[in-house]
Amino acid sequence: MARQGLRRFAPLVFVVVLVIAGLAYLAVISGPENGPLRASGTVAAVEVGVAPELAGRVAEVFVEEGQSVPAGERLFSLDDSLLRAQRQRAEAAQRTAAAGLQTAEAGLDAARLQYDLALVAARAQDQAAHPDAWRQAPPWEFTLPAWYFGRGEELAAAEAEFESADLTLTEAQRAWGRLLEDPALADLRAAETRLVQALLAFQVADDVYARANAARDTQALLDQADEQRQAARDELEAAQAAYDDLLSEEGTDAVEQARAGLALARAGREAALDRLNRLRTGEYALAVRAAEAGVAQAEAAVTQARAVIEQARAELAALDVQLGKLVVRAPVDGVVLTRSLEPGEVVMVGGEVMTLGRLDQLTITVYVPEERYGAIRLGDRATIRVDSFPGETFEAEVARIADQAEFTPRNVQTEEGRRTTVFAVELSLNDPQGRLKPGMPADVTFDEAGA
Repeated sequence: MARQGLRRFAPLVFVVVLVIAGLAYLAVISGPENGPLRASGTVAAVEVGVAPELAGRVAEVFVEEGQSVPAGERLFSLDDSLLRAQRQRAEAAQRTAAAGLQTAEAGLDAARLQYDLALVAARAQDQAAHPDAWRQAPPWEFTLPAWYFGRGEELAAAEAEFESADLTLTEAQRAWGRLLEDPALADLRAAETRLVQALLAFQVADDVYARANAARDTQALLDQADEQRQAARDELEAAQAAYDDLLSEEGTDAVEQARAGLALARAGREAALDRLNRLRTGEYALAVRAAEAGVAQAEAAVTQARAVIEQARAELAALDVQLGKLVVRAPVDGVVLTRSLEPGEVVMVGGEVMTLGRLDQLTITVYVPEERYGAIRLGDRATIRVDSFPGETFEAEVARIADQAEFTPRNVQTEEGRRTTVFAVELSLNDPQGRLKPGMPADVTFDEAGA
């Protein structure tokens, strides 16, 4: 019976023990109602995640968990064989580009030399004609002296005249083409075709007869040549007669006018071109223009070669940056909190593989009851004690006060319920000698001003 009674009251005893323990904790962290506020927490550090910027296989890991590292210290490295091979290829491309630039520059020098030679030759050829040009009598309609207009102005005018003559010829050819499409003039076109063929056949036969007549003791050859020439003459006369018979028909005047216009247009274009070519002397000679174009082409080749070199240099610089990123270094001073990689493993871009704790930014978070919350302000000072350094104290300052309570019941209606409401308070630690480490348990006593 006694054992059964004890079993019946065991749950009640357990609840009573929990309540007493909770009240004892609140009493510890609260202290006397008007005394200094005390609380406990654990030293923590601002954590910095370390992740590679490039994917690859881990070649070597240089640190262990718990090891302190300064900023810039090597943490781990990735295999660089592929990037090294790519860099060798980029170096070869740069050497090829440099050789291409040398070739292009040599070509530019040669093109400039060719230009100078062409200019000297053209000037020498044109030099004798300069005085004669001034002595030439201009047309009577032109009242200015021959030297009045410069060569460049005359050349521009000649080019414009040639373009106009070329356009006139094009229009005459189109007019003749439209006339040929008229069915009523089909017989006349056939007669013209026969006539021109007969004319050429007679000219060939006449040339053959002249050659046969110049030969010796070749009467038989001369007789046959004469017969062929006579036959060609007969055909030419017949073709001419057939053509003359058609001239009286309607529309033949239009054909003659079109042919005359086409002939004049051809002659005008040829005359304009001849005048233009006569002005193309000295520095305006076609040989000089061609040499000038060669210089421009060589200059473009040099520019392109230099661009290729710049591209090769940029490729090398990019590869060097990537090679530098294969060695991952500590971004800040700190201690290695976690390490989740080993040599031989493959890591991905942005995958966090290490965590560093910043020893210069240590914090401690404690929880204060609701009735003491209003006594704490940002910037309040506190004293820190840790078991690792008995009898010594460290300074801290309130850096953040939570806006919301934690461990709070849904409906807090009683004074006892309000006592279970706590707020997180984060303090920044002042440890210039770097003796405090993350994970150390610490006791916090807020100064009287914040009590």
